[in-house]
Amino acid sequence: MAPSERRTGVGVDEFLTGGRLRRITRWGEPVMHAPTEPVTVFDEELHTLIRDMFTTMAESHGVGLAATQVGVGKALFVYDCPDADEIYRQGVVCNPVLSLPDGSERNFESAEEGCLSLPGAYQPLARPDFAVVTGQDAYGQPIRVEGTGLLARCLQHETDHLGGTVFGDRLSGRLRRKLYAQAQELAHLYPDDWPLSPKATSAVDKPASSPSA
Repeated sequence: MAPSERRTGVGVDEFLTGGRLRRITRWGEPVMHAPTEPVTVFDEELHTLIRDMFTTMAESHGVGLAATQVGVGKALFVYDCPDADEIYRQGVVCNPVLSLPDGSERNFESAEEGCLSLPGAYQPLARPDFAVVTGQDAYGQPIRVEGTGLLARCLQHETDHLGGTVFGDRLSGRLRRKLYAQAQELAHLYPDDWPLSPKATSAVDKPASSPSA
């Protein structure tokens, strides 16, 4: 199979390298369950955070990462995620507003979903297969991102994070219990400061075909 194409958003290249690895926060920590504050200053401090988020996402093999997942209660996320055409899209969105199709135009797709903040656990969740996020880029300029396939799921997942919602909140009680049981079973593989300390290895790791955000 030929390598997947990557398309980088305008002004994103400078943030893809040079960042510092940060600890990923876990479900249950207050920042993960509280609404975020809007980004109002687009300065070097913000740009440092964005670089660190791209570095942390890449090291953790994620497709998206919200600021809350590195312990920062600001409304932004980064992504490096394939769409329905297997084209990897890279970008950053500050102050995202999510739009989904209405009525008969909304088609749901059920697929396994995971979260870097509950590492190793996956459960199926139905979400619309198309999503649009509007917001601002790293310099405060207006931006619009359309997502299909996994990218649509990623945009919804990350925007949820910024409102204090984790995908487990959208599961039935039965699936939520299964999710937590999976996470508990694999907890020994993930140090508390992961990915600052590396993940242990195990023959029962989840295949890479089920990415997390």
